[in-house]
Amino acid sequence: MYNAFFGLTENPFSLSPDPAFLYRSPMHEEALANLIYGVQSRKGFIVLTGEVGTGKTTMLECLREFLESQQAEFAFLFNSRVNTEQFFEMIAYDLDLRCSRTSKTEVLFALNHLLIQQANEGRTSVLIVDEAHNLDWDVLEEIRLLGNLENRRGKLLQIILAGQPELDRKLDAPNLRQLKQRIVLRYNLRAFAETETIEYIFSRLEKAGMEGTSVFPEDVLREIHVRSQGIPRLINAICDNLLLTAFAMESKTTNLEMVEEVTTDMRLEWPGRRLRSQRSGTYADDPFEQPSTYNRGD
Repeated sequence: MYNAFFGLTENPFSLSPDPAFLYRSPMHEEALANLIYGVQSRKGFIVLTGEVGTGKTTMLECLREFLESQQAEFAFLFNSRVNTEQFFEMIAYDLDLRCSRTSKTEVLFALNHLLIQQANEGRTSVLIVDEAHNLDWDVLEEIRLLGNLENRRGKLLQIILAGQPELDRKLDAPNLRQLKQRIVLRYNLRAFAETETIEYIFSRLEKAGMEGTSVFPEDVLREIHVRSQGIPRLINAICDNLLLTAFAMESKTTNLEMVEEVTTDMRLEWPGRRLRSQRSGTYADDPFEQPSTYNRGD
């Protein structure tokens, strides 16, 4: 809606995990390098964790692009709320296995044949599970058993589990200690520091065709970081709404009042919000803290 107004070729702050807009911070470069290294070296199990909105799915999409360029076979499970039967059926569909996809036994035979064939051709095969913190215990055990498939050159199936910090806590459970011992690479995505938030915003604007960044003044950039807490998904949502607000007001730049309006509408919470609201004389976040007009002396 606002692209032409700001001279943009596309939406710079889409919430879709588009690898073309990857901000190559040292953290994200290291995370992607770990994923690619783990796959190429046939390390077996790799775990990627991070809070909601820190860019895990974007990392997985970048990995998918790499795997496609290498003509590697991979299955991507984006819905982790499945039972064991559904789990094997989804693998069979994603890998296009020629078997009865409702039979676990036939899926396993067909999968093993594919993995050996790929290994003999010098290629690897990958299973990627997003939102892995939601996996049932039974499915996690089946995934562990799939990790046992190997030959003398290494694991036949590289398994990447991506999820929220709850995944780490789940893997620490005593009944999953065998799976935990097989995890050879771990990486945790954190929120951005202030300088990274600013560079992230500039990077996305530049990739969307905007020359210069006067639309977000320095004080606005700092406030975006505070209120998003450095979470990329929230940064995108705030910036998108700010551009829309500025467009509606026919303004080529944003300001702190717009930030306040946008983040209030989004119902965002951030450290120090209540204290800041009270100091400024506003109590919008708690109707019971509104100053009383009743005077005890009357």
